[in-house]
Amino acid sequence: MQDQNLLYQIALTLARGIGDIIAKQLIQSVDHIEILFTEKKRLLERLPGITPRLADSLKDPEILLRAEREINFIQKNRIQTLFVSDEAYPKRMKECIDSPILLYYKGDNCLNSSKIISIVGTRHATEYGKETVDQITAELAATYPDLLVVSGLAYGIDIAAHKAALKSGLKTVAVLAHGLDRIYPSQHRNIALNMLQNGGLLTDFISETNPDRQNFVKRNRIVAGISDCTLVIESADKGGALITAEIAFSYGKDVLSVPGKITSAYSRGCNKLIKENKAALVESAEDIIRTLCWNESGTHNSCANLQMSIFPDLTEEEQQIYDILTCEDLQLNLLTIRTDKPVNRLTPLLFEMEMKGIIECVPGGIYRLNKQRV
Repeated sequence: MQDQNLLYQIALTLARGIGDIIAKQLIQSVDHIEILFTEKKRLLERLPGITPRLADSLKDPEILLRAEREINFIQKNRIQTLFVSDEAYPKRMKECIDSPILLYYKGDNCLNSSKIISIVGTRHATEYGKETVDQITAELAATYPDLLVVSGLAYGIDIAAHKAALKSGLKTVAVLAHGLDRIYPSQHRNIALNMLQNGGLLTDFISETNPDRQNFVKRNRIVAGISDCTLVIESADKGGALITAEIAFSYGKDVLSVPGKITSAYSRGCNKLIKENKAALVESAEDIIRTLCWNESGTHNSCANLQMSIFPDLTEEEQQIYDILTCEDLQLNLLTIRTDKPVNRLTPLLFEMEMKGIIECVPGGIYRLNKQRV
């Protein structure tokens, strides 16, 4: 029965024109996924979002034959499949609207670790970039030995992040832009094999899938969605690392960026993220810990969950502002984004909180908690 369910799960990912969002809608519309493949076409067309063309795609016998071949590959290579409704499916990824309905994984059980950070950057990493990866990873490992580091196994910052994690005794997972029947680039095969005992390899592509260019963009959404935050270390003003950061930002995830020289081509992307208030500036592991509000229990706490008892008379809107500023000092424009309030509504709230002595505005137009009161 389990193989039969897996057959239809894989087949659903192979149906032409049916992406992850539509697939989830279909899964919720039927009692059992096999109905999508065994029911008559005219009945399938009654399902929400199903056109005659999509119904034809579901009735194509070739996708079931291909799914059967994939099951044989999975069993032979002891690969774990994670369907979106499975308990073991990465819980952070599940919260993303376009999360893959099916993942393929080889490695140990760490995809729902209490703390997960994605580290990405240019393929043309400088010594500064690689040294920064080593420094920050070692600092994080000293405080959080259960931390999971995620990246993409590519040249440059990606492979530096995997190596730094292994060196520091951390688990690390590579998200691949192809099936698990190959390793790309092949030069990183030994590192990938080491990761199977200290993390693993993850993908949403079936075997025999080549690492084509468009697959890397698709892969990036997993890198962004599976973690608590995305840290960018060296990036040009265009490229995969910035795409990953933009995806993470769209998911409402924390984005972090290490600044670099204004004359360095591979720092322009990082500096741009900071300048546009899409990323918090990071110089050390301490900056990451503070931004994420990671506490000693090993969980990622949103600032909105922090409770305050010393100012019991705060309104709901003031409480929201306080919770945000508990994590980091912010300028007005970034506060409008975080609170989702227009400037003309936010400004009088900030003024009132200043009058109460709860917050203060310091040079640079930055708002922070009044340290004499907190």
